[in-house]
Amino acid sequence: MKFSLASTFVVALAAQGTVASTWFGKPGAYCMYNKWHETELERWLSDHDVPYPKASDRKDLENLVKANWNDKVVTPYNSWDAQTLSSYLTLKGQQAKKGTEQNAQSLAEQVKVYWTETEESTNQAYGSVRDWIFDSWTDSQLKAFADKHGIPVPQPRQRDSLLKVVRENYQSAANKLSETAAYPGDWLYSTWSDSDLKTWFDERGYNVPQPSSRDKLIASIRRNSRLASLNLQGAYSSVSSSAQAAQSSLSDALLNSWSDSQIKEWADKNGIKVPQGSKRNELLALARKHRASLYGDNVSATATSAYGAATSKANNQYAQATNVFAGYTDWFKAQLGIATGYQASVSSVSKSASSAGSVVSSSASSLSSAASKSAQKGYDAVTESARKASDYAKEEL
Repeated sequence: MKFSLASTFVVALAAQGTVASTWFGKPGAYCMYNKWHETELERWLSDHDVPYPKASDRKDLENLVKANWNDKVVTPYNSWDAQTLSSYLTLKGQQAKKGTEQNAQSLAEQVKVYWTETEESTNQAYGSVRDWIFDSWTDSQLKAFADKHGIPVPQPRQRDSLLKVVRENYQSAANKLSETAAYPGDWLYSTWSDSDLKTWFDERGYNVPQPSSRDKLIASIRRNSRLASLNLQGAYSSVSSSAQAAQSSLSDALLNSWSDSQIKEWADKNGIKVPQGSKRNELLALARKHRASLYGDNVSATATSAYGAATSKANNQYAQATNVFAGYTDWFKAQLGIATGYQASVSSVSKSASSAGSVVSSSASSLSSAASKSAQKGYDAVTESARKASDYAKEEL
């Protein structure tokens, strides 16, 4: 489709922000699709099942995108079915109000309360799709993309560095193929097999589009990639928060079990100055301030049977949380999308972490001063388990 003189003029005005102030009735409400190529506008409309006349000029296409942008992108939950809405509420740690479990309209109103995307954040996101469109790709898919487009992959290969180089070279890869990159076409998924495409839906609990032609599958992935990215960020945040909360609880339990002389000994070993005449509450406050040093402390001893039993139970609790991250496939199935399995796994991690902290806190309070030194070994094991779980989650994300 060729640009007309009128459509070119509209684009020029949009680029200067002149048109932006009237689009949503307020200054600065600028949408990035102003800059999209006509084929990208058509692609977006097709992806979201919005019909348009084949002879439409650019202005007509933009107006159609404008008319459907909020409903399809900013607040898409208004068109979700009841099951998807309920799943999203569970993802946010909420339950559907009694009697509304099958009422999509009522559920949508409840989801609205916990929806964090705004018109501004959505517009910013679509201003740079490279920053999130790869989030739900596997490491092997990222590597295949890099290989196909001649992008050097850093060694040792880690997910963070792999994502970084793919994002940095995304635009150049599109340019070499003379393809668009603002709202990319099927070229982006050329290294994916049909099985890869279907697996993407299965892992997130999404229904596979029917008929499941390759074009339909890619269109649906493209349409849902932003939501998948947001859900993934939420999953990591939830797991990370649980691990950090548990570590804080465990360090408090350890400190409370130490005598004043043991706190001073630990402080001295870690180069922390203790003011003369410090009272116990002041010693505890000082230790908590430098609690990070606890993770690197080298105190070790043979655990007494009393503390051994407590830490063993806590480690068993943490094993439940750590097992969530045991396999790549299980992690993906558990943490991506808004499928039922997702909420169950996140809930399990949170409950396990909380339970571990409670067990140690309760057990530590009953320990004798003689067993306190032995607490360090058990504590280190538990916090290391939590750290590994959190690091594994971060690495896979």
